[in-house]
Amino acid sequence: MAFHRHLFRSVMRPKIGGARVSFSTVQSAAADEAAVPSLPPFDYEPRPYNGPRADQVFEKRKKFLGPSLFHFYQKPINIVEGKMQYLFDEDGRRYLDAFAGIVTVSCGHCHPVVLNAIMEQSRLLQHATTIYLHHTIADFAEALASKMPGNLKVVYFVNSGTEANELAMLMARLYTGSLGMIALRNAYHGGSSNTIGLTALNTWKYPIPQGEIHHVVNPDPYRGVFGSDAKSYAEDVQDHIDYGTSGKVAGFISETIQGVGGAVELAPGYLKMVYDIVRKAGGVCIADEVQTGFGRTGSHYWGFETQGVIPDIVTMAKGIGNGLPLGAVVTTPEIASVLAQKTHFNTYGGNPVCSAGGLAVLKVIDEEKRQTHSADVGSHLLGRLRDLQQRHDIIGDVRGRGLMVGVELVTDRTEKTPAKAETAVLFENLRELGILVGKGGLHGNVFRVKPPMCFTKDDAGTFYVIYLL
Repeated sequence: MAFHRHLFRSVMRPKIGGARVSFSTVQSAAADEAAVPSLPPFDYEPRPYNGPRADQVFEKRKKFLGPSLFHFYQKPINIVEGKMQYLFDEDGRRYLDAFAGIVTVSCGHCHPVVLNAIMEQSRLLQHATTIYLHHTIADFAEALASKMPGNLKVVYFVNSGTEANELAMLMARLYTGSLGMIALRNAYHGGSSNTIGLTALNTWKYPIPQGEIHHVVNPDPYRGVFGSDAKSYAEDVQDHIDYGTSGKVAGFISETIQGVGGAVELAPGYLKMVYDIVRKAGGVCIADEVQTGFGRTGSHYWGFETQGVIPDIVTMAKGIGNGLPLGAVVTTPEIASVLAQKTHFNTYGGNPVCSAGGLAVLKVIDEEKRQTHSADVGSHLLGRLRDLQQRHDIIGDVRGRGLMVGVELVTDRTEKTPAKAETAVLFENLRELGILVGKGGLHGNVFRVKPPMCFTKDDAGTFYVIYLL
């Protein structure tokens, strides 16, 4: 444990004159290999890799890909293989993937059931579009609709979460005849020209017209102005409708646990009150389940169920395909009918390979009881992280449900000052120890722990041992 004590002290050493956090103590301690714990045993040997090395890939990427692309870590990792909750780099080193390809790998990397479904369908037919009949899209839509409450029974398949939210916003505006959309501050709903408007984190927004989109106060129990008082946050929505709109709106969209914003769970009871307010103003209610869906929260299959509501439109992506470019919008027959006014078509929506893979994902989640597993392992992980919080002031908040966890680091618990530099130190050194996590929040001071749902208690235990100690 000597390494972990050194790591923690290096992060917590007071900064003099605003100096940046030093890596020297971390580097010297890292030399003590005996102090570094190993990952849990895993019976899998990656194939030898003979492809381009990391520096070659990085140079080609900089030359031929867009300059907006970013990468994790000072020295980017060349990931060449994955198996379940683990990834392997060009040298065969194993990493515990606690971020799941940005909350995308739900069943596990290269899960055999999903992989076999994709390969079998690829051998028969890769693409035909919906201008012809093929059973995979209908089978997948039926299975997905069976997971939805109420009258949410009509499915549209798309290629990403951004595209799903674009379509949901179009539906809301067409159905209601209004333009105004309400979203939460700190939200992320996509990077297209329209969904950038719904997004409310300046790091993701370009200076372009946002078009009739209003952002209300975020019901954040940790940082929010009203704490966990859902009623006061809901009253802000009503005030915004009364003073900032014509009195009529097209819709309201929210994540149940904000992902990019730093695993922020909404104040309990908030959505039920807001849904009533929005519907009285003529709007529809949209649940963005791109990160919270498919049992990840453990307690429920869909994140919105944790708030006791049924939306009018649900958007989803990421975990729906376990890495396939797949998304969906599910709504009621009445709302879906508005798209029949014109021709609506998506070339790849319902692609046979993606549909076969998506259907296999649903089966794996059910048959392997991934929702129950997420609740059990997530509860274990949250409990141990909260134990750490009691001992280390740098941990301002531990939050989340199931395997959607956020750990916010601060330099001052009273002021809740974001620990940006300290987070950067720990982020790099977790990677050195074989742990890959995400970062989120406006200031990048929240560790996002959202692994594949095959993540085990042994994995969580290793993560706990390494984490900050």
